[in-house]
Amino acid sequence: MNTLIPLEYYSLLFNNFVLLCCILVLMQTNRIELDSIANLKSKNIFGIVILFLTILYIGARPVSGKYFLDMRTYADAFESYAVGEKVNFTKDIYFSFFMKSCSSIMTVEFFFLLCAFLYIFPLYLFCKNVFEKYWFYAFLILIASFSFWSYGVNGIRNGIASSIILWGISRANNKFFLYSLFIIAALFHKSMILIIIAYTITFFYKNTKVLLLFWFACIFLSIAFSGFWESIFGVFGFGEDDRLSEYLNQEEDLENGIFKGSFRWDFLLYSASAVVAGWFYIIRKKYEDKLYTQLFNIYLITNGFWILVIKTNFSNRFAYLSWFMLGIIIIYPLLKVKFFNNQHRVIGRTIIIYYAFTYILNVILSKS
Repeated sequence: MNTLIPLEYYSLLFNNFVLLCCILVLMQTNRIELDSIANLKSKNIFGIVILFLTILYIGARPVSGKYFLDMRTYADAFESYAVGEKVNFTKDIYFSFFMKSCSSIMTVEFFFLLCAFLYIFPLYLFCKNVFEKYWFYAFLILIASFSFWSYGVNGIRNGIASSIILWGISRANNKFFLYSLFIIAALFHKSMILIIIAYTITFFYKNTKVLLLFWFACIFLSIAFSGFWESIFGVFGFGEDDRLSEYLNQEEDLENGIFKGSFRWDFLLYSASAVVAGWFYIIRKKYEDKLYTQLFNIYLITNGFWILVIKTNFSNRFAYLSWFMLGIIIIYPLLKVKFFNNQHRVIGRTIIIYYAFTYILNVILSKS
């Protein structure tokens, strides 16, 4: 398929677009107050533009299995449904019905645009519900996340499901709405069950200090008992419908060795950035916010699980179960309470530093 943008530059262009957005925000934070009407108005307009440009750019990309990996698998399944294949009941049922329904009323290109909308727009709704007039900064840090692009163009089901989870959490006061979205998310991608379990645990156990110790313990347990946790979760068939058992038990994958068989200290440090942020605000600064504490506790549980199986092939698929909220853990308190004299500058610097990891790994190191 012909396109104005060569496929090999799609990811690069998006990453540089986000970099430009982060730089512009950083520059503005040095000369305007956070609460000024001019700033909030401009950020609202800027945010809406970024929202729709991102949806269109990700959603209107050409179908490619070479540059967008699982996108070709989705496209093949969609086209099979379009010519009459029955729904697959052995995998994520709701997503299968969703794809089957879409195949009878739209083209595969429009289907991917719809998927992009379902992935990105709930993030906007989450940010609007939780941060209100400061929603732009939270939304920007979400699209600046290391895993954002890959779960928009590759792990599509997982990306949509995690966004639905966040949207539900932002409306936790409406229990029917919350539980309905949780069920939909789990039916879209069964790995969401782990997040739902963690969310449930945080209702009954709220001791962040103990969960911090649990997170650190997971590091030592993962190092000391290498291979044990992979075999345990593999035996129990965790997430077998999502191929997670397959990932746990694979011995090697030559084409995707980046996530194969090594303890990823770089990813652990990336994960630790949210742990340090949560510790700083909740323990050190005594910041009290029920939703933030719950999100941080969920992060500690789900990220701890990933650390136990960090040496697994494709462990990024486990990491995403916590990484999708990492940016929120870092930025949340800065958009709620004033901690610093020049807080707007701190917010701008936080976003650009946070995005530096994404840019270095996805752009600079990917070229080597």
